[in-house]
Amino acid sequence: MSSDRVSVKDLCDGVPVDQAFRVADKQLRVNRQGSKYILLRLEDKTGIIAAMMWNVDERVFESFDRLDFVICRGRTQIHNGSLQMIVTAVERIDPSRVDLADFERFDSQKANQLFGQLSSMLKGVKDPALQAIGEAFLADSDFVQALQRAPAAVSHHHAFPGGLLQHTVDLMELVKIVAPRYPQLDGDLLLYGAFLHDLGKIKELSSSGETTYTDQGQLVGHIVIGVQMLNEKICDVSQRHPKLVEDSLKHQLEHLIVSHHGSMEYGSPRLPATLEALVLHHLDNLDAKLASYINVIDTDISVDGNWTNYNSGIGRKLWRG
Repeated sequence: MSSDRVSVKDLCDGVPVDQAFRVADKQLRVNRQGSKYILLRLEDKTGIIAAMMWNVDERVFESFDRLDFVICRGRTQIHNGSLQMIVTAVERIDPSRVDLADFERFDSQKANQLFGQLSSMLKGVKDPALQAIGEAFLADSDFVQALQRAPAAVSHHHAFPGGLLQHTVDLMELVKIVAPRYPQLDGDLLLYGAFLHDLGKIKELSSSGETTYTDQGQLVGHIVIGVQMLNEKICDVSQRHPKLVEDSLKHQLEHLIVSHHGSMEYGSPRLPATLEALVLHHLDNLDAKLASYINVIDTDISVDGNWTNYNSGIGRKLWRG
């Protein structure tokens, strides 16, 4: 396959396209006139573009599957402020015909570096019970591998393989800056809250192809899953070191997980009731919002150099001058 392919993030309005993509998702739909069309989401490592293929039948739809590599021919256009592609032809191709480096969104080198930071911070606390809980997580190779690859969300923030680890480390680093400024805070407890708060997303989200919710994620959610994961590790620690983890510490950690969304309206079973929970909520919200807004700016296709297009998700345009 030619090496001169244009990455998704570099596609612009009104240009012909004839190159390889990976199929993140596909749906066969019917328009108001009764004609069938395919709604596609095509990806490479830089992002995803929506695509439409009009006037098709089931044979075309069934000629390729989700996660297949395909050659798509068509043209880009802007629709409702977003770039999309009108596809005129699609053909499944063998993976050997593409450069897989164009499609692998997981950065293993960066993941290893971030995991080293995380391990160092977890081991640096003074509380032996917290240290033991951290060691139980770090000793779980399946957990470590999953954490390094997991996204933090489907679309809003850090929605890429490794995004959860990035968000977790960034939040822990914020804790290291903020906690020393307030002597009333238990910095070690807050640091572990930052580590634990979103771990349930490892099981809530599936990142094979386009990120989606797992059945467990839909039925239970990452907050409850996170409490379950914490309690499994506390049980492991207690088998080796009985009475090391007191119930009061366990309940404090659980509270940090269940209250970190800040309000019941946004999915927290409990409102933040400790200083550490209050700080965790606001720092988590800060990091998530900044990442989301930066992504809006980076992926916007507005021709106005100073402002993005109006974004309905955040209810405003953003200055990018």
